[in-house]
Amino acid sequence: MKCIYCGYTESKVIDSRATDDYTKIRRRRECLGCGRRFTTYEVVEMTPILVVKNDGTRQQFDRSKIEAGVIKACEKRPVSASDIENLVSSVEKQVVNMMEQEVESSKIGELVMAKLKELDEVAYIRFASVYRQFGDLTTFTQFINEFEKMIKEK
Repeated sequence: MKCIYCGYTESKVIDSRATDDYTKIRRRRECLGCGRRFTTYEVVEMTPILVVKNDGTRQQFDRSKIEAGVIKACEKRPVSASDIENLVSSVEKQVVNMMEQEVESSKIGELVMAKLKELDEVAYIRFASVYRQFGDLTTFTQFINEFEKMIKEK
């Protein structure tokens, strides 16, 4: 492992443990060149999942895109970083557990929306407004009215 401080390629592992969700291994390392310590994370390498976009193009699944969308939707909301991380990890886990090499982007969007609805209603509406690309105010109003009706039924 290359040292992030001096570039030396030899280091020793000082501590190794699983992360809280047991999906990664966290390793504390010490550079044998400069003696400074740094942390690395190991993840299981999986076969790539392709996301089929609405226009038919395909691109590799990228959890950071989901994370960016959720962070944007949760901006200025009382949602913690750990809540966002848990939501993104949960969606990623569901996508991986589908056991499909190709997943439609609409399916991923629906998974995110379902999780956001549980987490924060305003973030859910923000995400939905971008994801569903409402063409006009009437369509958006209908969506809000359906959402209100659903909440009152609970």
